[in-house]
Amino acid sequence: MSPIQGRQRINAYNVFILLFVGLGSVTYGYTASIIGTTLGQPSFIEYFELDHRRKNSTDLIATTNGLFQAGGVIGTLLLPNISDRYGRKWGIAIAAILAIISGAVLAGSTHIAEFIFFRFIAGAAAFMALAAIPIWMNEVVPVKMRAGLVDIHAVFLVLGYTVQGWVGFGFYFWTSGQNSWRPPLALQCAWPLLLLAGLYWIPESPRWLIMKDRVDEARTILNRLHSDPSDPNNDYASTEFYQIQKQIIIDRTLGSSWVTMFRKPSYRKRAFLAIGTTFFIQCSGVLVINNYGPTLYKTLGFSPVKQLLYPAAWLTLGLATNAMAIPLVDRFPRNKYIATGILTCMVCLVIEAALVANFVPSENSAALQAAVAMFFLFQLPYSFCLDGTQFAYLGELFPTHLRAKGVSLGVAVISLTNIVWLQAAPVAFINIGWKFYLVFIIPSAIGGVAMWFWFPDTNGLPLEEIAAIFGDEEEVAVYQAEINIQDGRITDLHTQLKGKDEVRTEDIGAGDATQKV
Repeated sequence: MSPIQGRQRINAYNVFILLFVGLGSVTYGYTASIIGTTLGQPSFIEYFELDHRRKNSTDLIATTNGLFQAGGVIGTLLLPNISDRYGRKWGIAIAAILAIISGAVLAGSTHIAEFIFFRFIAGAAAFMALAAIPIWMNEVVPVKMRAGLVDIHAVFLVLGYTVQGWVGFGFYFWTSGQNSWRPPLALQCAWPLLLLAGLYWIPESPRWLIMKDRVDEARTILNRLHSDPSDPNNDYASTEFYQIQKQIIIDRTLGSSWVTMFRKPSYRKRAFLAIGTTFFIQCSGVLVINNYGPTLYKTLGFSPVKQLLYPAAWLTLGLATNAMAIPLVDRFPRNKYIATGILTCMVCLVIEAALVANFVPSENSAALQAAVAMFFLFQLPYSFCLDGTQFAYLGELFPTHLRAKGVSLGVAVISLTNIVWLQAAPVAFINIGWKFYLVFIIPSAIGGVAMWFWFPDTNGLPLEEIAAIFGDEEEVAVYQAEINIQDGRITDLHTQLKGKDEVRTEDIGAGDATQKV
């Protein structure tokens, strides 16, 4: 760690805005999971005649899940057009607007075709938020505790899941007429409405502002985000601004299209690392456990009340462990931390599969309780090591001019993988039972080993220096360890260390660089 990083402090204002933007993360969690409560409401099934009165009722129910995930793929891949052109905040805002519209129409739907179409819009909104928020977070948090602070995104998205879980449990006991399924859907609008109400006062990403030549505005925001009020002599924000500004001058000369990202070897490697990270984590089976929790607990022989109670409690545990992970994430190498989480999840699934294979169906209550315990133990490594860390890792893998595309690509893979698992799960559990767990165990185990040995560690590096890990040392403008401040001037020794005979300096209070030979 460089001396500059050593003097860095976590700014209370920085934490506050992360917590507020977390409302967008709640939007994803609630929107993605509310369908479980909706499909569990007898009034919803009766209203749209999704019982024996429709021959294609099973297909229609599956379509509500499938189109949500399809909307997620398309919406996420369209996000960079907004985030790169209009700003990181606009990417968040568009996601919130779509979530409000889709939530309102879903709650007021009178025809199943209308409901299914706006599930597609809701999927686009949810996954756009899932990607847009960590793009912004990665660019406004300091190097110190970067993954821990971005983990706030995971804490709040799990909060959305948890709220939905308890809403679903509560509405199980409320059977007031044919419209009792509508209020939980309408609640989807609350979180993005609150977010939009305050988003105007949330600062834009300083890195994006510098890309758009809004340098003075970026300097002001970066000082407010990363300065230390208790130490007026702390110069970290100034040196960080200097490094970002110099790096973006280089980034502007580099290609930023989707074609470039897959044509240039170092960029292509980053893209495959992003795809691999989210794919291996989704292979852990977490979404199937979450979305089909009631079905799994029904298979284990538990009552309808416990089928709803256990998933809500499982999500509450995830919320707590995600929060506890915040001070731990940045203490370990990224790749090994994620690999440990994946492999530990697989151990839990192996034990779960063995219990299901040998004791389900069964009257052995101890074995059934042990099967439930495995689901809860699974939540610990997933929440501590995977849920939030993946979003920090995605943001770290890519330079500023490709970050929106890179993070969106990784999140699109989450949605694409979900389409496969969620469509296959109901049929698979019926036809092959415990063997379906092998579909998760085998690829995740391979992925965990691959991440341990071959994925890079990005922990503790400024975003502007990570290119060196991928062989692009010449594209790194300056390393923080080579920046010094004396008598109010920033001195950059990078070019001199490269064997050149010039040293660049910049006055802290001015925007023009000067040269000394």
